This record gives sequence, C-alpha cells and structure tokens, in this order.
Amino acid sequence: MKKYIHVAFMYAIAAMAGGVFYREFTKWSGYADTTVLGKIHTHLFLLGMVVFLLVALFAGSMKLEQEKMFRVFLGVYNVGVLLTAVMMAVRGIAQVKAVELSRRADAAISGVAGIGHILIGTGLVLLLLSLRKQAK
Repeated sequence: MKKYIHVAFMYAIAAMAGGVFYREFTKWSGYADTTVLGKIHTHLFLLGMVVFLLVALFAGSMKLEQEKMFRVFLGVYNVGVLLTAVMMAVRGIAQVKAVELSRRADAAISGVAGIGHILIGTGLVLLLLSLRKQAK
C-alpha cells in the first residue's frame, strides 16, 4: 500500500511540475492560445495520482500484488502514462514555439502518443480484471 502512495506522490509532483512548466513556458514565450501543455497537469493528476491512490486503497484490502495481471498492469500502465505525457510535452512545445512539423514528424508524435493511450487502456483493463478476480 505504501509503495502505491509513493507512486501517487511522484505523479503529483510531476503534475505540479507540468503545470508550472506550462504556465512559465507559455508566459516566457509570449504565447496566449491554448496548447496541449495545459493538459499535462490534469492528465498526470488524474491518470497518475488519483489512479494510484485508488490502487493503494484496494491494495490495502485485497491481495492485488499476488495477481500476475496486476503486476503487468503496473508496468504497462506507468509506461503508457509517461509516454503520453512526454508526447504531450513534445507536441505542446512545438505548438508554443510554432515549429512547423513535417507530416512524418506530426504522424510520429501522434503515433507514439496513441501507443501511450493504448497502453493506458490496456493497463486499466488489467487492473479491472485483477480487481474482479480478487473480489470473488
């Protein structure tokens, strides 16, 4: 349980850092429009901190760590959230700096972000299956 609270805490720090980066980077760059950078903060809070606080609650009352699917969830989900956040940062910095992306670069960023989202979805399914198995 304590391990998952630590993970939630790390995501909270990353979310706050993402929010500060968004605010300061756009202000420093004189950028006033909306950008993907503004969503990193909320993604990391919700998908990182909130999910792992819930996992900590369930881990305290269930034997989740004994489930192989749960152990796979931990790796797949964390990689997915981090990959998605990094690609959001890449896309957002390009937006703020008005970098003209080639079609291939744009597609690559979207593709890697899409892989991150697929991993998040897969991780959530693994978590739910683990919870369902332990609830029996």
